[in-house]
Amino acid sequence: MKFTNVDQVIKRIYSLPKLHPKNDLSYIRRILKQLNNPQDSVKTIHVTGTNGKGSTSYYLSNLLQKAGQKTGLFVSPYIYEFNERIQLNGKNINNNDLIKTANKIETAIEILKKDDPNFSLVTFEYEVALAFQFFAQENCDYAVIEVGIGGEHDKTNVIIPEVSVITTIGLDHEKIIGPTLKDIAKEKSGIIKSDRPVVLGNVPQDVLEILLNKAQSENSKSFLLGRDFQIKIMPDVIKYQDSKNIYNFALRPLVEAYDIGIAVQAIQLLQLDLDRKKIEEAINETRIPGRYDVIQTSPEIIVDGAHNLQAMENLLNLVRKKKKGQIYVLLGMMKDKDLGPVTKLFKDEKVTLTRIDYPRAARLEDFPKEAQKEFEYKENFEEAYTSLKNKLQADDMLLVTGSFYLVGAVLNYCKRGKDES
Repeated sequence: MKFTNVDQVIKRIYSLPKLHPKNDLSYIRRILKQLNNPQDSVKTIHVTGTNGKGSTSYYLSNLLQKAGQKTGLFVSPYIYEFNERIQLNGKNINNNDLIKTANKIETAIEILKKDDPNFSLVTFEYEVALAFQFFAQENCDYAVIEVGIGGEHDKTNVIIPEVSVITTIGLDHEKIIGPTLKDIAKEKSGIIKSDRPVVLGNVPQDVLEILLNKAQSENSKSFLLGRDFQIKIMPDVIKYQDSKNIYNFALRPLVEAYDIGIAVQAIQLLQLDLDRKKIEEAINETRIPGRYDVIQTSPEIIVDGAHNLQAMENLLNLVRKKKKGQIYVLLGMMKDKDLGPVTKLFKDEKVTLTRIDYPRAARLEDFPKEAQKEFEYKENFEEAYTSLKNKLQADDMLLVTGSFYLVGAVLNYCKRGKDES
């Protein structure tokens, strides 16, 4: 198949299955080998974690660019368009490059199918191959690679990074990499590589030993938040401190502050040409789509892709501190997430459940019976969002959350409204 437009590429990627019968890296390794192992020609930073891995990846990308490095970034999910998944120097891959690179992947698949007619890729493998091939052909100096799920068995785990990063450990994707926190920690520790440093963020004490032991067994030097570097929220700045440096950054939520600290510690291990001014500028200039994104200030409307228990707890703690009037929540989640534990977190907030037109999106009947009784449900997210927005008084707040898919859909809906007005 020869692609001639970007819609054909995206349709092809999403027509692929999500999982192989066997969860290993053999398929991704075969396609990359056929492409001449593009992942080996670019230096990488590998980022995993239950939460914060996307934000940390964006901070790292900006820091690398500030150091004059040609920088690739592979992240998921996207907010506005698929091309966000693969970025070069902070800009989405353009359609022509996406088509050209996808045609190279297709050629490699066709060659492999001659020897093995059953050879195929799943969606995420195709995306990973696209990213590595694109970064190699663009001669990137560095690429920041965010894992999809987990670590050891993630399709991105075919690299020997300059630095590995594990931001947080919490409950998410338990059916795939769980069920326990220890199982999740063990899986995420799989990105720690021999003789390469690892930066560890806000990790629960009861599983920290799993990560530290893995680092020790791999002769990987560990740098731990709270032990080797500190982050403090001061009245007017975020303060980062390690044994050699102090930096001050513009105020952001605490969880974002942790991500900043992790990114700054990781970048310093690369010993690039970055002075204090450049580091502070790179962080302060970073905007992360769909993550505590204030899209209107009066009354306040915030979109945040919090989609698991840990992320939602962090988000609610933050907005409750800011509360003046009523907090309204538009909540749309994927049905394979922890719908029960997440919906139990809401107290005085007025919650409206909704869904987007997507197979994994939870319908009303997927939510627990208590939530179905307690919360309003509106099938059409556009109507639900507009209705809540029109209800807001000056001190009220609207929070759109539960999934990056919902956040992306609402942001695109708002953008269409602006374009049309």
